[in-house]
Amino acid sequence: MKNCLFIFSSFWMFGLTSFEVAGQEEKNEPILNIKRSKGVIRLDGILDEEAWHLADSAINFHQQFPFDSSYAKANTVVRATYDDQFIYFSAVCYGDNPSKFVVPSLRRDFRGQGLDLFAIIIDTFQDLTNAFTFGTNPVGVQREGLVAAGGVDFDRAVDFTWDNKWYNAVKIHPNAWIAEFAIPFKTIRFKAGAREWNLNFFRQDSKLNERATWARVPRIFPTFALNYHGKLIWDEPLKHPGPNISVIPYVAQRASKDFADGSAADTKSSFGGDAKIAVSSSLNLDVTVNPDFSNVEVDQQQTNLNRFELFFPERRQFFLENQDLFSDYGSQGVRPFFSRRIGLAQDTSTGLYVQNRILYGARLSGNLNKKWRVGLLNMQAAKDENINLPSYNFGVASIQRRIGSNSNLRGIVVNKQDFGDAQNYDRIAGLDYNYSFDDNKYTGNTFFHQQFTPATKGNDLSSEQFSHGFSFNYNTPRLFINWTHQIIGKNYKPAVGFVPRSGYKQINPIIGYSWYPKSKLINSHGPGIYAVATWDDVYNFSDSETTLFYQFNFQNTAQLTMGLKETYTLLTFSYDPSESGGLELLPGTEYKYKNLWWEFSSNARPKFTYRFSGRLGEYYNGHLYGVSGSFTYRMQPYGLFSIDYDVNTVRLPEPYNKADILLVGPRLDLTLSRSLFWTTTVQYNSQFENMNVNSRLQWRFKPVSDLFIVYTDNYFYDYRNTSENFTSKNRAIVLKLTYWLNL
Repeated sequence: MKNCLFIFSSFWMFGLTSFEVAGQEEKNEPILNIKRSKGVIRLDGILDEEAWHLADSAINFHQQFPFDSSYAKANTVVRATYDDQFIYFSAVCYGDNPSKFVVPSLRRDFRGQGLDLFAIIIDTFQDLTNAFTFGTNPVGVQREGLVAAGGVDFDRAVDFTWDNKWYNAVKIHPNAWIAEFAIPFKTIRFKAGAREWNLNFFRQDSKLNERATWARVPRIFPTFALNYHGKLIWDEPLKHPGPNISVIPYVAQRASKDFADGSAADTKSSFGGDAKIAVSSSLNLDVTVNPDFSNVEVDQQQTNLNRFELFFPERRQFFLENQDLFSDYGSQGVRPFFSRRIGLAQDTSTGLYVQNRILYGARLSGNLNKKWRVGLLNMQAAKDENINLPSYNFGVASIQRRIGSNSNLRGIVVNKQDFGDAQNYDRIAGLDYNYSFDDNKYTGNTFFHQQFTPATKGNDLSSEQFSHGFSFNYNTPRLFINWTHQIIGKNYKPAVGFVPRSGYKQINPIIGYSWYPKSKLINSHGPGIYAVATWDDVYNFSDSETTLFYQFNFQNTAQLTMGLKETYTLLTFSYDPSESGGLELLPGTEYKYKNLWWEFSSNARPKFTYRFSGRLGEYYNGHLYGVSGSFTYRMQPYGLFSIDYDVNTVRLPEPYNKADILLVGPRLDLTLSRSLFWTTTVQYNSQFENMNVNSRLQWRFKPVSDLFIVYTDNYFYDYRNTSENFTSKNRAIVLKLTYWLNL
């Protein structure tokens, strides 16, 4: 009952009426008027068409880094026009020596600090929540992405794994590089009849080490923050772009062999595909039949010195558009729906996860109008008799209602159902309220989710199959304050969610302060404190972390953070801290330990860059020493070579195991042209005594149409015992052809 009162008081105190009185402060929003072109626009980086001479101009960009209180030093002029099929943009990026630039490679969807680029951010529904972004660099490489959750989270403001059709051209002139964009109306979602969109432009200049935006964005937020924008005003209401159906079929040939079980080599052909159907100009239906994800970029492995499951992001194209409508419920550590559970199943005999073939699926998502968004997903996975797995159906329904200027109320229902057994199901129903006020000065959310299984006792909270959380952020240039709490029922274990731990209550306050000195070396610096305290349902107070840190942000984009952490752990289950299968510490035993840690990332503009971090000190009943980081060399513009590493030394007293854990991953990324890419990644993980090789050749012979050759190999490797090293575990090669066809 106390939990219920605490949960519902959070909704009451910070519910639909809280902070709405704060409103939005008045901003001087720049305006760009757009007129229909009377002639043909040629994409050549030369602005000699009459439409460009008659077009309105976006000028006077605001510096966002290293400072945000003045106009940009690098002059940029942007114009826009349109016809029946495309919206066009041109950007003149002036500079003293435009032929000298920083470009990591010719690979699509480039990103990073210190690079040269120009990007467009389009919020077609003016909901300050979701947007499209399209960008290019001085050699014409494209990048496109989806902005979600208002674009205010530095770690996940934009998802650049989204792909779609659009066109561009870039030409370098004596005093500027000029980019032209042609974005099909069918590529983006918008409401027919609209007269204006929210819009911003973003330029990054490596020589001046400057980031600048057309509409001013404070430097404490990402450049994609949608609360800060200008207006694109149309000369006439937008028309429906007409029928919009795309079919993306594929054919694939796969050859594989599992050396571990001694089975014969397996050769398999497959075909299937996706379809994208515009139900309206703002609502899209994605359909997939027998999808194949063999060409998806390999996950970057992580060292696990944690008692709980690690999170890996979704990379499969089918699940990406409007992904936030499905995946952003709850908090980062408590998600009621995690799309990577679809297509993956656990072998109960071994405890290992194996691929589970998806038969077909459909996904309807988008905006109904400025206030309402909707998402519906249904996927059918195949039966697997080898692991006694039935054919499960996965269904998700999500609806979002905008509240005020930049807040929303959202509801979700998740269902995993075996239609062959009516009592074999797992369901979640939940409600979230996300708020943002005073131009992101006050942000946060609160949520409540209830799980329903055959074991659920009625529809109340007595079953302990619920989750609740609340967060509040106060963000100003100098002061940052965060409060987060969560209550997770002991039986809350959603089958299609990501919940590494259940049965606890947790609070997580953070406070940080920054100074901005007049210095040529340091951009900002300041201290902070981060704390987490957890109460387990069985052992009561079970975990805490208190971290004091100090951070330096340098004018050349380098960053340095140092801290002291004190940790308290009361084990709720037996655990081997060395993660080596040795003698385990007993449940109910408690440990208090301290360690120092530091992180540094170098200036991002030189061809050679690096980052490193480390920690040393006590660890449970022993000690831990660890270093991690990466080295990267840019072979501009034809690719880069990098090495990621993570080395940890765990020393525990006898009779417990000691461990030397090594994770190293060299990567060669060659971009032979803007349409031919070859990436090879080698990852060695001593925790699994495994060396993985993933080599992927991609030829983009037409826009969003590709030929892939993917080779994977897994070897046994143990640097401490070389007798069986390089014994192959499994090997596969895949040839896959995809083609984007507009009907």
